[in-house]
Amino acid sequence: MFVSPCLDVNDQGHLTIGGCDTVELAQQFGTPLYVMDESEIRRACASYRESIERYYDGKGLVAYASKAFSCKAICRVILEEGLGLDVVSGGELYTALSAGFPPEKLFFHGNNKTPQELREALECGVGYIVVDNVFELELLGELASSQGKTANILLRIKPGVDAHTHQFIRTGQIDSKFGFALETGEAMAAVERALSLTGIHLKGLHCHIGSQIFDREPFEAAAEIMIGFLADIHDRWGRELEVLNLGGGFGIKYLSDHNPIPYDKYMEGISRVVKQACAQRGIATPLIVMEPGRSIVGAAGITLYTVGGVKEIPGIRTYVSVDGGMTDNPRYILYQSEYEALIANRADQPKDTVVTVAGRCCESGDLIGEGMPLQRTQPGDLMAVLSTGAYNYSMASNYNRVPRPAVVLVWNGTPRLVIRRECYEDLVRNDL
Repeated sequence: MFVSPCLDVNDQGHLTIGGCDTVELAQQFGTPLYVMDESEIRRACASYRESIERYYDGKGLVAYASKAFSCKAICRVILEEGLGLDVVSGGELYTALSAGFPPEKLFFHGNNKTPQELREALECGVGYIVVDNVFELELLGELASSQGKTANILLRIKPGVDAHTHQFIRTGQIDSKFGFALETGEAMAAVERALSLTGIHLKGLHCHIGSQIFDREPFEAAAEIMIGFLADIHDRWGRELEVLNLGGGFGIKYLSDHNPIPYDKYMEGISRVVKQACAQRGIATPLIVMEPGRSIVGAAGITLYTVGGVKEIPGIRTYVSVDGGMTDNPRYILYQSEYEALIANRADQPKDTVVTVAGRCCESGDLIGEGMPLQRTQPGDLMAVLSTGAYNYSMASNYNRVPRPAVVLVWNGTPRLVIRRECYEDLVRNDL
């Protein structure tokens, strides 16, 4: 019935998540409200962890891509589940460390890390710094040498694989701001430079081909290309690199007709390609790292809104306005991302109308979605937008000076506040 197994309808006809009545959650914590089911997050973590252990014979690691949703509570969950963590800024690094995450299990990404961020990574002992370009490589070598340290690095490589996703979330092709290109020889030149620098220990390679991908073939193609490059490095320099990070990008169910592949099927296919390619080229199987983000938290989350005005334009459309919008979910205005929604206080009733869900910001494009099936709606109803656990809170803003919503984690019918709702004082805190 629903896009996520953590959702249900109770005897009152109310939507539930993780055993909690969403109407009661809205009454207790207010709206807009992000709600995430901790058990669903842990289930996804376990699925990835178990599959990578099964298919890589203990030579694998899952690292949660915290850009999907980052806060201290989620970092603690990820640590308890035995995963590593991917961070892409000083702020995400600080959050992880504040939560007690061990720095040696961190991967520090980003295409333009600042000198201060690199110093912070070196000082705390980040496990791997994923180097994106020659400028960063040279700078990191200088900073590490000045501190008397050696930075363990992975070079980010563009494998040239088109993942067939939105142009803004394709990252593996040659025309991308990320990484070193294979086709031009740039990647091999970067390897040569990394091997020559003091303060740098080249441990392996990284790639990422895109996001919200439903097919195994692009991942398998990228894995084969990357193993080939590892073997080329071995043949040319006599160095057998230890780590291959194949990134993330696994798709989730946003709509009922979406059919994502079970996570272990990705691992099974990729592992087969990795082992075959290594055997053919005569190199040892490296430690394989995967970096799922959206697929760990996306379907575990919903956003609750209170409906305001309902505006019917005869022969055109019906606008249903909510007390949130692009400030808490910018994905529609960025990518025209589609979602399913329902009236949470009448979740047992059929969706008998089609509407445009409009946000409260002073922008014509501030929409949650168009052509969305929904129960007949009236002011004061509680609307739930599903599968909003990834890239909603993490991309939220204060446009129009709108405070960011609270975040609640639910576990076996019990809610707990993990991020408090911003107040007006928070909005002016840094004003002078």
